Amino acid sequence: MERSLIILKPDAVQRGLIGPILTRIEQRGLRLAGLKLMRIDEALARRHYAVHEGRPFFNGLIEYITSGPVVVLVVTGANVIEMVRAMVGATNPVKAAPGTIRGDFALEIGRNLIHASDSPENGEMETSLFFSADELVELKRSTDPWIYE
Repeated sequence: MERSLIILKPDAVQRGLIGPILTRIEQRGLRLAGLKLMRIDEALARRHYAVHEGRPFFNGLIEYITSGPVVVLVVTGANVIEMVRAMVGATNPVKAAPGTIRGDFALEIGRNLIHASDSPENGEMETSLFFSADELVELKRSTDPWIYE
C-alpha cells in the first residue's frame, strides 16, 4: 500500500472546496489515514518545498502556502500516487483535463488548489513532515471488499 500526502491549499479552503474535493477522494474509494486543518509555518513550508529552493517561484510559493489555513490529509491504497495525481490533474489548470480537480475548479497555476505527492518515496517523506505515527490510522471499511481485489 502506498501513501500520498494531499494538501488542500489556502485557495481551496477559502473558496469552500474542502467538501467537494474530499468527496471526490472518498467516492473514488481511497482510504483516509490522517486528516487535519492547520496553518503551515515558514519552516515547515521550506522543508516541504525544499526541492524548489532557488527557483524563481520559490519565495512566492512559501508566502502563499503560509498565507492561510490548509487541510492536510494522507490517503492510502494500491497505486495511490498515480491515482491521486490523475484525479488532481495537470499543475497548470489550463492544461488540466475536465473532470480533474484542477480542471474543474482551478484557473491559475499559482492558485491550483491542491498538492499531491509525486512518488511513493515522497509520499512517505511528506507524510512524516505533517503527521506523527500516532496521528495516522488504518481505516478498515465494510465496503473495502467491493472496492479492492
